[in-house]
Amino acid sequence: MKYSIVFPGQGSQSLGMLSDLNSNFSVVSKVFQEASDSISVDLWKILNEDQEALNLTENTQPIMLAAGYATFKVLSEETSLSPVSMAGHSLGEYTALVASSSINLFDATRLVRKRGELMQAAVPSGTGSMAAILGLEDSIVEKVCGEISGIVVPANYNCPGQLVISGEINAIDLAIEKLTEKGARRALKLPVGGAFHSELMKDAKDELSKAINETSFNSPICPIYQNVNGRPEHLVDNIKRNLISQLTSPVKWTQSVNKMIEDGCQDFIEIGPGKVLQGLIKKINRDTNVSCPNL
Repeated sequence: MKYSIVFPGQGSQSLGMLSDLNSNFSVVSKVFQEASDSISVDLWKILNEDQEALNLTENTQPIMLAAGYATFKVLSEETSLSPVSMAGHSLGEYTALVASSSINLFDATRLVRKRGELMQAAVPSGTGSMAAILGLEDSIVEKVCGEISGIVVPANYNCPGQLVISGEINAIDLAIEKLTEKGARRALKLPVGGAFHSELMKDAKDELSKAINETSFNSPICPIYQNVNGRPEHLVDNIKRNLISQLTSPVKWTQSVNKMIEDGCQDFIEIGPGKVLQGLIKKINRDTNVSCPNL
């Protein structure tokens, strides 16, 4: 069976997730210990005891990385995994790279911790935001964003009829107003403290570039469909370049899934907390088979 493994990003976290898995599989605690040691932060304690700290981007990103990889390790021990490709939504792309042996967990945790810190600091509080736009064609959202004075851009192409925009708060507010007038079913500001995947992340991108280029990567064991262009990649230099560009570029999830299907994949396995990607993939193409392991 040809199948792809996909990993969720930030937003799928919840307090106490993976507790049952940890009780049944020792590899979960081993993964979290290694991730915690790499940045000298007790990630498991935050995950289980501190909702406020869990929701800080600098903590959420390494915790989601560890959670996704721990779940992957459990599944690898229990079954024979041989995916034809992998992909991840935003932060999930790093999990895919760890699972595909392109980067080790220790280094990846340091990178995503740095990524989270930089993203959190890039836009002063109260100046940037994001909003989910539901029920409009992408082209309409793109056109409206292009007509607004100020920074507001498409950030996440999640599925047909669901596009997240990102940018300056005033520009986001105006876009919500105009897109509602255009017939959006919903235009909802998201509870985030930054304008992720927009040019407002430029300073963060410059700093992250240094960290990525100083980190050792290998060719992945299978192609990784990257967010920036929705295409498969296995060359290390290209993977690094695309990871750096990802911070200021939109997440092309719809395009990535469509390309995986075009390349012969009809079956997907979502590994990690939640079932967000399962829902998005079915909305992109109803003929796909998407499963989440029941562990």
